[in-house]
Amino acid sequence: MLHPLFTAYKGAHQAFRDRWKETDDTMCRHSMSFHLHHTLRSEFFASYLYLVEEIPLVKLFPITCEYINGEKQFYYRAQQFYEDAPASEEGMMGDFVEISTVDLEGSQQFLKKFLGPGKAGTHCALDCGSGIGRVTKGVLLPVFEKVEMADMMEHFLLHAHEEYLGDDADRIETYYCYNLQEFTPPVNKYDIIWMQWVACHLTDKDLLNFLIRCKKSLRLNGVIIMKDNMARQGCKLDPIDSSISRHLDIMRCIISKANLEILAIEKQDGFPDTIMPVWMISLHSDPMSSSKS
Repeated sequence: MLHPLFTAYKGAHQAFRDRWKETDDTMCRHSMSFHLHHTLRSEFFASYLYLVEEIPLVKLFPITCEYINGEKQFYYRAQQFYEDAPASEEGMMGDFVEISTVDLEGSQQFLKKFLGPGKAGTHCALDCGSGIGRVTKGVLLPVFEKVEMADMMEHFLLHAHEEYLGDDADRIETYYCYNLQEFTPPVNKYDIIWMQWVACHLTDKDLLNFLIRCKKSLRLNGVIIMKDNMARQGCKLDPIDSSISRHLDIMRCIISKANLEILAIEKQDGFPDTIMPVWMISLHSDPMSSSKS
């Protein structure tokens, strides 16, 4: 039986082929269409055909894969968006700061499932895309002896250390000021790697590669936890903050390619129905991955 994702791909691919000729005739040379197509498929291999259904190829390329001054626009736009965001909970949550408490409580309960004898330890955790440390403070520091934080915005990390975390800042072992697509976490160090509202800021290719690097950073029984917006269908690209919200099936495809196994998937309860669903996914190293390589 065909996987539903494959069936959806077939329909989307046919729609793309039907419209490609018109795109070539009216907006760009045929050879350029092949170049745009190849580049986008490389970066958004699991999401690409869904994106093309919403955004014409020649518009999609400049807001994702085009390089200006040596920087990919998908990441440049996110950098610009967060440079203007205040170093505060309001800056981290946008218009939804009122759901912060519910969000943290849901994360605390989900995390508990993966800690304890025969499970992950509580020595050290890594908060990826940490911002000012909202999750570090509310979820990780109450549990772990030490936490490390990684974020691309220096002013977020400075605010976390100097003000937001208070005395608990002494338990932050390292602050990494990196884009995650360029960040390689230390090997064999973390019991938990937490990724909240940051997978959406990576292309499929960079998310895949980052998950592979994270897998090498886990200690025995270590777990990666992703918590993010998940599209109800296909995927949605927000060109303002350069975020791409994927359907769970698309995320499963990327996770599978990283040779990670899903331990649990749970929807965050208590959020308004008007916002995109938020799901939590826990991952660990696929025990079969060694036989696959």
